[in-house]
Amino acid sequence: MTNFIRFLINIFDFFTQKKIFNVIHNELGSNLLVFVDVGSHMGEYIIQLLKKFNVQKIYAFEPNPTIFKKLSKNVRNIRNIEIFDNGVGHLNEKKILHQNIESSSSSIYPLNINSKYYKKKFTILNFFNLKKISKPIEVDLIKLEDFLNNKKIIQVDLLKIDTEGSEFNVLKGLNKSIKKVKLIHLEHHFDDMIIKNYKLTDIHEYLLNNNFEKIFKIKMKFRKSFEYIYKNKFLVN
Repeated sequence: MTNFIRFLINIFDFFTQKKIFNVIHNELGSNLLVFVDVGSHMGEYIIQLLKKFNVQKIYAFEPNPTIFKKLSKNVRNIRNIEIFDNGVGHLNEKKILHQNIESSSSSIYPLNINSKYYKKKFTILNFFNLKKISKPIEVDLIKLEDFLNNKKIIQVDLLKIDTEGSEFNVLKGLNKSIKKVKLIHLEHHFDDMIIKNYKLTDIHEYLLNNNFEKIFKIKMKFRKSFEYIYKNKFLVN
């Protein structure tokens, strides 16, 4: 049953991602100089992106050590990529990463075990209660501002952020370097499964104040999650 549900979700996600890539293509064309992927998981987004776009350089971040090994294997034949086992946030610091049995839900923030969404989701994923739902591990977080400066990156065509609750901190960690970014693709969860300290309005207002505008929004099937694309009005016509 669990495998069938995942199969259905993957089908719907494929068509959602196709719409997202079409928006990116309409704004930037098929050639990207720099793509920064924060929360790369196993490289699924990267692999699909490269089927539609020519990307000169990719920088990918995935702090979950188990998943990082799988990411390394999946992108080993991509020559223009650098991968890092760091998390990304608003400070350079050490944090606890909660590695969840559904690896794509792993987060710096803990699960809310009182959430109805949590109970429904993990009842399906852990029906016989045979696995430990979450395992804590210490990871290093870096700021994107420092990373871009150290790499002497003057412009980022696409920044994708999928960090299960840390999206706002990733943006704040850009500081003034946010002006180097053309497009930002991010995910936001409206469920209360992960305990986070911000709302979508915080992200939206932050991006508006930094000369971005929202150009796309789509709901993820079977989830209380939306995908958003914002563009830098000064860098994208």
